[in-house]
Order: sequence, then structure tokens, then C-alpha cells
Amino acid sequence: MKILALSDTLAPYREFSRIGFINILAFRLRYYTGIITYLINVTVYYFIWTAVYGPALKTSGGTIAGYDLGQMLTYVSVGWIIRSFYWNTIDQEMAYEVLEGKIAMELIKPVSVQGMWLARAVGESAFRLILLTAPAAAIIALIFPVHAPASAAHFVLFLAATAGSFLLMGAISFLIGTCAVPLQSILSLIRAKYWLIELLSGLLIPIAFFPAPLRAVSRWLPFEHIAYTPLQIYLGKLTPSESLLGVAISWAWVAVLLWAGHLWWKRALTKITIHGG
Repeated sequence: MKILALSDTLAPYREFSRIGFINILAFRLRYYTGIITYLINVTVYYFIWTAVYGPALKTSGGTIAGYDLGQMLTYVSVGWIIRSFYWNTIDQEMAYEVLEGKIAMELIKPVSVQGMWLARAVGESAFRLILLTAPAAAIIALIFPVHAPASAAHFVLFLAATAGSFLLMGAISFLIGTCAVPLQSILSLIRAKYWLIELLSGLLIPIAFFPAPLRAVSRWLPFEHIAYTPLQIYLGKLTPSESLLGVAISWAWVAVLLWAGHLWWKRALTKITIHGG
């Protein structure tokens, strides 16, 4: 009976995931071109880091901040590959629905609004996994010298950390999207979130390259668990026990941010004003 009750509870969210998957079919050309975009990004970073490591190959044993050139190129390649999976636009879509008054239709549904948006993002990420992440990974691995995971155990933990990355992005985006209720326009917040996460997640530059004070601050924030922690695990920079701890911290942040989003949404509803319709 409990299993049936749980299945009935989850049924609407499975449907939201299906809708998210189907809706994005209308924009599938964007994901074909996305493969080219991600390939260009990796190519640019390939030449940048090759140039950066040129002097290091002669003077410091070929390593910078503990990374050799092969590891750095793998870091960049795998980092952009997983970004194509975990990135979402929950906040942009919520802002649009608030401005258009369409959010009213979401409020009358007998489901968790936060759960609904995350379920939609799951469907979209499943679509991207098939049409963007997998093809991009195959092409990048053929062109660039991407290393395999450090071990099978590291790869499993890397997958768990990447799943946490998706939920962290979803939780953060929901928090930002909820700001559209009191603020109406959150374009500046969305842009700030974009650049903040690109930098502090370790996607653009590994956290190990940051100054010591910034690294110390970063350890107390959730952002590095979006990209840096999964990539450290993939490269074997962390032992299996350290990797497991990193995954646990990542998922703990997921729980904290989802709970914060739940509370923030409840508070925002007390001041919501519906326009349009």
C-alpha cells in the first residue's frame, strides 16, 4: 500500500518530466547547434591552456597548481560536457510566467511548485543528455586528449556528484526564480547568477588556482560542488573516501537549498500579485 501511495504521489511529477522532455523537442535545433558551441568553447580553452602551460613545461615539471597539461585539458573538456547536462533555466521560465500572469495556473495545481519545476528540468536534462551531452562527449573525446576516469569507483562517485550538480543548479535557480514574485524583473539577478556560478563553480578556472583566502571562502559555499568537486573526483585528485565525503557535502547542500527554496516560495506567495492572464 505504501508503495502504491508513493507511486500515486510521484505520478504527476513523472508527467511534468515527460512534458519537459516533449516541450523541448520544439527547440531541438538549438541543441544541435549547441554541440558546435560547446566544441568551440573546449577548443578555445584548449589553445588557452596549451599556451599557459608552455613555459611550465620547461620550468616547473609541467604542472601548475597540481595539474599537468593533460589533466587540465581533461578538466576543461569534461567540465563543459557535464555543464550541458546540469544547466537549466528554471529562473528564466519562472520570471516569464510571473510577468505574463501564467504563474496563476501553477498555483492551482495540487502539487509542489518547486517539485514541478525540478521535474520539468529533469525532463529537459534527459533530452539534453541524449541530444547534446552524449554527442558532444563523443566528438570532444575523439578530437581532444581526454583522460579516462581515475578508476571505476571514481567514475561512479563522479556520476553521483554530477547528479548533485543538477539538483544544486535546480535549487539555486528556483531561489532566483522566486525572486521574480516580489521584484517582477530579475534579469540582472539571472545574469549575476550566471557569471557567479561560472566562476565560483570552478568551471572556468579550477578552484586550486584561486588565491588562498578565496579558496577558504569557497569551501563554505555550495558553488564549487557544481563543477569542481565532480571534476576533482573524475581526475582522481580525491581518494575514494574523500570523494564520498565530497558527494555527501554536495547532497547536503541540495537538501539545505531545496528547503530554503520551499520557505522562500511560501513567503513570496504572501505578497504575490498576478498580472495579465
